Amino acid sequence: MKSQTINHQSRTTNHESRTPNPQPPTPKLLSVKDFSLNFVLRKSTCYAVNGISFDISEGETLGIVGESGAGKSVTCYSLLGLLPKNSVNSGEAIYKNKNLLTLSDKELNKVRGKDISIIFQDPMTSLNPFLRIGKQIIEPLVTHCKVNRKQAKEEAVKILKEVGIKNPEQRFYQFPHEFSGGMRQRIMIAMALITKPKLLIADEPTTALDVTIQAKILKLLKNLKISHSMGIIFITHDLGVVAQICDSVCVLYAGKIMEKGSVNDIFYNSMHPYTIALKRSIPSLEEEQATLYSIPGLPPDLSKEIKGCPFAPRCERAEKECFEIEEVCLKEVENGHFSSCIKYY
Repeated sequence: MKSQTINHQSRTTNHESRTPNPQPPTPKLLSVKDFSLNFVLRKSTCYAVNGISFDISEGETLGIVGESGAGKSVTCYSLLGLLPKNSVNSGEAIYKNKNLLTLSDKELNKVRGKDISIIFQDPMTSLNPFLRIGKQIIEPLVTHCKVNRKQAKEEAVKILKEVGIKNPEQRFYQFPHEFSGGMRQRIMIAMALITKPKLLIADEPTTALDVTIQAKILKLLKNLKISHSMGIIFITHDLGVVAQICDSVCVLYAGKIMEKGSVNDIFYNSMHPYTIALKRSIPSLEEEQATLYSIPGLPPDLSKEIKGCPFAPRCERAEKECFEIEEVCLKEVENGHFSSCIKYY
């Protein structure tokens, strides 16, 4: 009888071990809903972003992709209140139960540089050439974390070493012009990470770098994301970079999201002609090409009303309906994979 009881318990244990434990959903770091952005000019209004929505979770890298003028950078700058006064936004950007778009400058100052940091495209124009890099790196730490200069220097030396700057104790006292382009970008990353932010916005941080240095910076960002347990919004026009670093992707065109999904969805199961055209623009090392492919035509004038799909005038698959549809909306075609192409309406 005792043996039977033991066997029964064993069977129960085995049954329980085979039952998968449901994984809790990953908490959302930032949730942007129906975000629009206009620039009021003297004689017209520029409709830069039109009703986009996206989420980013803890430990996720979200790529925002598109041509110049698509609305990538201005979207993220608006979240931190970094745009001129002639900009007008609407919608929501929820971070820690607060709408970033409605916060005052004083309230935003508690978030930007501490909880949310940003790396700009050109570090030489972002770093002050008259100040030693050590003083610039510790500034956000002193401002937000109220530590003394000695503690701040220790943290700065530590983060400089972490981002790959050799001899950080000596380099701490040097000026920006004494560093190469790749090293200056590492300094910008160190400055952004010294306050241990939960979200990092990287605005084309590798565009001005050569391919070798670019690969090192991307690898560095991937490692830092894991070690610092943070999310990254990676802004770029380069799909090749997206494939290396991102988990999910939003493809923007003329201020609207054309397609969004996982990086595998975007690369191996593209569902919008614009995404397909962007992929065709990537040079191939395997196939010989007489000429590089470029998308014909130009993006639309955002100061004028756009009728139908904004990509229709440049689309090789456009039909009459594409020009006549009242509003282009994202539709979930597959689980977590959205497309605004009329083909899936």
